[in-house]
Amino acid sequence: MSALDDIVNKQKVGAKFVLSAPMLGMELVAFDALAAIWAEQGGPGFEAAGVPFRKVIDGQFLIQRLTVIKI
Repeated sequence: MSALDDIVNKQKVGAKFVLSAPMLGMELVAFDALAAIWAEQGGPGFEAAGVPFRKVIDGQFLIQRLTVIKI
């Protein structure tokens, strides 16, 4: 996941920023699975800030964007 590392490394500690499937070159379903983990446990170098933005696709609520804070 070098795209994720590139995005996170560009941020200063304490900075809020958004992660989305297109930013990472991922399909929405795959991003939703990772974002759900990141929302609960944090990710590599960041933690969730607020409630994930979800979109309904085929009757499922999928995480479309996740706002995070670099730690």
